[in-house]
Amino acid sequence: MMNYLLITMLFIIAVMLCIVAFIHWRQHRFIQRLTHSLELRLLNQDSFNIDSSSKSLKPLINVLHDLHQSSLFITERDKLTGLANRVGFKRKMLARMPISEGMLVLVDIHQFRFVNDLFGFLFGDKLLKAFAKRIDSLDCKAQFIARMNGNEFLLFYHQPLTIEQLLTIKNDLQRPFEIEQQPISIKMQLGVLSLSEHHADVSLMLRRLDLALKKAKALKRPIAFYDQDDDKAQYRELLIINGLPKGLKQDQLFMVFQPKLDIKSGQCKQVEALIRWQHESLGLISPSEFIPLAEQTGIIDILSPWVLDNVLAQQAKWRNMGIYVNVALNLSSTDLDNPNLAVDVATKLSQYLVPAESITIEITESALMISLEQTIMTLNQLRDIGVKLAIDDFGTGHSSLAYLRHLPVDEVKIDKAFLDEFETSKAAKQIVKTSIDLAKNLGFEVTVEGVESKSVLETLHLFGVDTIQGDYFAKPFTASEFEHIYPQLNYSQLNHPQIKHP
Repeated sequence: MMNYLLITMLFIIAVMLCIVAFIHWRQHRFIQRLTHSLELRLLNQDSFNIDSSSKSLKPLINVLHDLHQSSLFITERDKLTGLANRVGFKRKMLARMPISEGMLVLVDIHQFRFVNDLFGFLFGDKLLKAFAKRIDSLDCKAQFIARMNGNEFLLFYHQPLTIEQLLTIKNDLQRPFEIEQQPISIKMQLGVLSLSEHHADVSLMLRRLDLALKKAKALKRPIAFYDQDDDKAQYRELLIINGLPKGLKQDQLFMVFQPKLDIKSGQCKQVEALIRWQHESLGLISPSEFIPLAEQTGIIDILSPWVLDNVLAQQAKWRNMGIYVNVALNLSSTDLDNPNLAVDVATKLSQYLVPAESITIEITESALMISLEQTIMTLNQLRDIGVKLAIDDFGTGHSSLAYLRHLPVDEVKIDKAFLDEFETSKAAKQIVKTSIDLAKNLGFEVTVEGVESKSVLETLHLFGVDTIQGDYFAKPFTASEFEHIYPQLNYSQLNHPQIKHP
């Protein structure tokens, strides 16, 4: 009997232990599932979902679910407009992947920052709220809308839109607003991505959409569609930007020098230093392509000192060889922001034992107008150390004529664009003559760029131009080519043909 009772008790204890172990296992499994679901939430993936038959844990699950929903609203909503933000858009897209149909439209409010500058940020915020309501009430209703950043809104459509529908959306969105009893008009630009042709992962689709909008801005179009070549163009830009520091180290970049003809003496008294880049895989890259990219990315800060070093080293070598020419070099608008520019130039001149008057620094007219007061201060400092100064591309920067008399410069260079119809249009010829007269009356020397024929040269001579630059006289030379051709440049060129490359 005792043995039977003992066995029964042991059996009951074993069953109870099994029940406890089972409950513990279930609770452990639930905690694992709960942890995994919370981890997914933190990674901004699927929504928070957990199921349990345990009534005691239901309150905890409900609280976590409510907390999750509240967190989603905070992190995935734009506080100002109430629309989804970039995070919310990406999560909605991820939940629908893969997506191979439909269309993404990125809407940009053109030059919205001027609204804030003119009317203030509070006014700008009210305009954005009104714009968000309008975009949400379009007749061509989007499946969902997001505010991607300050003035860019994204619309997703399940079905592709026609160009007529896109134009209607654009026109509807840019109807005048009235904010605080102030009528205001805005312009739209649209970047469009067709998902049937260019679907991919969410990040790549967003990048392609940005490229489409970038193309609309660059081409000044109201609407631009992404196409495959846009990726190639961006890849080329990345190769250029990433390759520039390496190119400088590996001597892929080099200087060429274009002689200028002094009209009065008929001799070459100045050359312009021009930068060239022979890329290892892209071939010869124009400075008009890589200089703007260098300015946009800040790489110009390593490029400009390299140019100055190369020009001064070459100038020192030429002077030792008995070649005495003034060398002009270009500076960017970012160089003019450097308060120590004049000190840096003076230090380099002293290092290479080159007199300051043998150097001319050219600044584009558009760069002058970015920050005129600061620019004039910098130009005065450069002039104080003896460097000559010139305004490049004169006539293309839309500067006020009232400012010209305040600029401490020695020379203006009339842009070659003014010679496009010089020989066929009396109006074009008169514009050039008037520009020359204006500059001369203000005390500047005048150079005309882009001279490619003897007849243009002779007319400019009659107009009183001091110097010409262009292929008719001489194309750009490498330093060694210029040394070889220099003796031929120093006699009257008005009755002689173009100087050829050696």
